[in-house]
Amino acid sequence: MKIKNKLRLGFGFLFVVVMFFGAVSIFYIHQISDSAKVILKNNYESLSFAREMRTVLDENKLPLNGDAKSQFGKQLQMQEANITEVGEKEATLELEKDYDILQLPSATPAQQYQAQYDARAQLRKIEKVNMLAIVHKNERAQASVKEATLFLGFVGSFTFLVLFSFSVNFPGFIANPLRELIDGIREISQKNYNQHLNFKKNDEFAEVALAFNDMADRLNEWENTNLAKVLSEKQRIETIIEQMQDAIIGLNEKQEILFINTVAENILNISEQKIVGQSAEKFTGSNDLFKSILASNGGIKSFKIALAGKEAYFQLESREIVIPNLNPQKSDIITVASKSAGKVYILRNITEFKERDEAKTNFIATISHELKTPISSIKMSLKLLNDERVGVANPQQLELLEHIKDDSDRLLKITSELLDLSQVETGNIQLNFVVSDPVEIVDYALNSVKFNAEQKGIKLQVIAHPNLSKVHADMEKTAWVLVNFLSNALRYSPEKSKVVIQVSEKNKQVIFSVKDVGKGIDEQYQKRLFERYFQVPTDGQNKSGSGLGLAISKDFIEAQQGKIWVESAIGEGSMFCFSLPAHKMEIA
Repeated sequence: MKIKNKLRLGFGFLFVVVMFFGAVSIFYIHQISDSAKVILKNNYESLSFAREMRTVLDENKLPLNGDAKSQFGKQLQMQEANITEVGEKEATLELEKDYDILQLPSATPAQQYQAQYDARAQLRKIEKVNMLAIVHKNERAQASVKEATLFLGFVGSFTFLVLFSFSVNFPGFIANPLRELIDGIREISQKNYNQHLNFKKNDEFAEVALAFNDMADRLNEWENTNLAKVLSEKQRIETIIEQMQDAIIGLNEKQEILFINTVAENILNISEQKIVGQSAEKFTGSNDLFKSILASNGGIKSFKIALAGKEAYFQLESREIVIPNLNPQKSDIITVASKSAGKVYILRNITEFKERDEAKTNFIATISHELKTPISSIKMSLKLLNDERVGVANPQQLELLEHIKDDSDRLLKITSELLDLSQVETGNIQLNFVVSDPVEIVDYALNSVKFNAEQKGIKLQVIAHPNLSKVHADMEKTAWVLVNFLSNALRYSPEKSKVVIQVSEKNKQVIFSVKDVGKGIDEQYQKRLFERYFQVPTDGQNKSGSGLGLAISKDFIEAQQGKIWVESAIGEGSMFCFSLPAHKMEIA
C-alpha cells in the first residue's frame, strides 16, 4: 500500500476519531452544565428557605405563635435536607439551636430576643455562603462550558478542513506539524504555558502556531495575576465594610469616594443613590459634618452630633493608606518607596461610654464629697482622744490611735484626690495663672513635707541653677505636684538617706525634678505610672496610695502646657520630673 493511501486511510480514521471525540466532549460538557444547574438550583432553594424564615421573624412578634413556629420549622427542615456548601451545615445546626430556644415555653424574653438575633445572623451566613457559591459555580461552569465548546468547535472545524484538504492533496506535509501541535496541546493540558510552537513555513500552520503561542501567553498571564481571586477578595471586603456597625468612609488620592457604608450615609444624611466614584468636594460644600471629618489630619478626634433629636458622641479616627511603589532604575537596582493611596475615616458611636463616664465621675465626686465630713469628724475625735485632759491612754491604745490616724489621713488624701480627679474630668477645675519664681514653688512644697522628712531622718537637698526664668503657672497646683513627688520619694526612701530637688532651665523650659535613692521602678511599669488607679506592686512594707496622685499631677502639668515623665532603674532609685514653659519677659 502506497504511503499516500496509508495517509488517506490514516487521516480518514483520525477524522472519525476527532469527530467522535468532539461529539463525546460536547455531550459531557452539556452534562456538566446540567449538573451545575442542579447544584445552582439547590443554592437558590437554600436562599428561598432562608428568606422565608427571616420573613417569619420579621412579621411575627416574640414569643412566636404556633403558626409562625410551624412555618419556621417547615422551612428549617427543608433547609436541613438541602445542605450543599462548606460552612452551611454548621450555620444550619446553630439555627436549629436558636429555633429550639424560640420554642421553649420557659425561655425568658431576653433569651428569645437573643435567640432571634443569633438566628438572623445564621440566616445571613447561610445566604452569604449560597450567594458566593452561586456566583463562583455559575461563573466556573459557564466559563468552562463556553471555552470548551468554542475550543472544540474551532479545533474540530479546523481539523476537518485541514484533514480533508491535505488527505487529498498534500498528506505528506501534515504529519509532522500535527505531531508538534498535539505535543503542544498536551503540554498546555499539563499547565506548561511556556510551551511555544515555531513553524518556519509561511502557511496556515504558522498562523496556528501564532494563535497557539498567544493563547499560551494569555493563559500564563491569567495564572500569574489570579484575577478571579482578587475579585473575590474585593467582594468579600466590601461585604465586611457594609456589615460593620461603625461609619466608614474611604477616599482615594484624588479625594474621590471609594466606598461608604450605610451607617455613614445615615449619619452624614446623604441621600444620593450613587455616591461611590464622586468627588468628596461635592458634598462638603453643603455638609459641615462631612467637611469637618475630611479636615481631620490623623489621630483621634471627638464629635458631638444631634441624631433623632438626641445628642450623640462620636470618635473619629483617620488613617492614611500607604502602599509600596517599586521604581526600577537603569542600573537594575529596584528602590522601594511609598505613596499615598487615599484615606480611611472611621466614625465610632461612643455615646454610651460617654454617658457612663459622666455618671462615674459624678458618682465619685458625690461620694468623695460626702466622705470628707465623717473623716474630718474622725480626725477631730482622734485629737480629743490624744488629749490627756480627756484621759490618759495606755501604750496599746496609743498605738491603735496612731494606726487610726494614719488610716484616716490616707482616706482623707484619697477623697481629696478623687475630688480633684472628678474636677479634671468634668472640666470644672480652675487654674490661677500667675508669674511665679520656681524657687518659691519649691520652698512652698518643702514646707509641706519637712516634718515627714525629719521624722525619717531624710535630708532634703535643693539644687537651683542661677538666673532661672520665671514661669507662668498656677502656683498651688504646681506645688501640689511637687509635694506629691516628694511624698512618694519620702515613702520609698530608706531612713537617713537623701532626696535631691533640682530646678534647671533648658530650651526655654524650666525643669523640676525629685530624685530619691529607693529601690527604683521596673521598666515594664514606668509607662503606666501616670495612668489612673495604676499602682506599682510593692513588697508590703510601704502602704500604697489610691493610684491617682501621679495621674492628677499629669493633668495639672499638661493643663499648663507642660510635660511630665519619670527616669528610673532597679537599684538606682527614681527621678520624677516635669517641665513648664519659661515666662517671656516683656521689655518696656
